[in-house]
Amino acid sequence: MNKDIATPIRTQEILKKYGFSFKKSLGQNFLIDPNILRNIVSHANLTETSGAIEVGPGIGALTEHLARSAKKVVSFEIDQRLLPVLEDTLSPYPNVEIIHGDILEADVEKVIAAHLADVEDIMVVANLPYYVTTPILMKLLHDRLPIRGFVVMMQKEVADRITAKPGTKAYGSLSIAIQYYVEAEVAMIVPKTVFMPQPNVDSAVIRLIKRDTPPVNVRDEDFLFEVARMCFAQRRKTILNNLQNGLPNGKSKKDCILNALDNANIDPKRRGETLSIEEFGALSNALYVEFKK
Repeated sequence: MNKDIATPIRTQEILKKYGFSFKKSLGQNFLIDPNILRNIVSHANLTETSGAIEVGPGIGALTEHLARSAKKVVSFEIDQRLLPVLEDTLSPYPNVEIIHGDILEADVEKVIAAHLADVEDIMVVANLPYYVTTPILMKLLHDRLPIRGFVVMMQKEVADRITAKPGTKAYGSLSIAIQYYVEAEVAMIVPKTVFMPQPNVDSAVIRLIKRDTPPVNVRDEDFLFEVARMCFAQRRKTILNNLQNGLPNGKSKKDCILNALDNANIDPKRRGETLSIEEFGALSNALYVEFKK
């Protein structure tokens, strides 16, 4: 087997060879612990018939572990300076395809059709750049891609928010937006010491498995997420207060809001953080009737 990329010595050698300097603006933090990479990949349950999509391969540390476990790996890299590095470090792995581009602007469905048509299932496995974690997840979920789920590393605080349960401090509109599509859990905590350069905070790997159907049937998904955002706008305020401030002409339409809350069987004095995703679904459907029809 080839020598792991993700050791401190090998990483230093590669960076030196290419005179590579980290760009803070791209959130570049490379993993230098092969055990953690093996652990991340094991959470994805890949087989020799699986495909993997990676975002931000860096110098290929995680990519090579994916290549050893999956049939095919497609990796999106935005930083042009890393393309020759990856061509070198991943040369032993013919089952890896590097795509130069921003995944937020890519037609991922087309990429899957072109490169992953012959795999049985697809997982997104990545050490996500901290500054675009949420937009990347929301895009890949919103696009309804034929993927089984995600095993992704991110800032621990964001992972806590994504996986939070109602009634907890971390629970918010992000928890609802993601858990609407997937079942979410924290798979492992990753200390900042295993990165080069070291970030300021610890990371977490989360596992998101796509639901067959959402936990609640809503008239308008975007409106559900909008209602959730409104209800968390000021966490200490009641749902009624937040909705009056957030909905168009909410102050003058207090009766409509109260009517919707009543129809959804929700006490107007409750706070957003106490509502389950099912209750948010019922509330958004009731408000839809009052405000959108």
